[in-house]
Amino acid sequence: MWTETYVGELQLMKVWIDQDLCTGDGLCEEIAPAVFTLLDDGLAYVKDGADVKNEPGGSAGLASVPADLEDAVVEASEECPGECIFIEQS
Repeated sequence: MWTETYVGELQLMKVWIDQDLCTGDGLCEEIAPAVFTLLDDGLAYVKDGADVKNEPGGSAGLASVPADLEDAVVEASEECPGECIFIEQS
């Protein structure tokens, strides 16, 4: 299910994490484990399917969000104590 913003144009959600702000408490992974993961460094990263966006991470680690997970990603962003989850609409 896609949200239509204009006739013929689809709005797509993308997400990334600023690891410099990440507190590593894992709420994002609890809320949306299909989109977020904590790695051995104790920081959260986004997943794009099976691909973890950890090289280099940050805004270069932008991942597409499946439409059925958009609400969970927004919730994770709102609940994040480090305020490190950034959502972009395209």
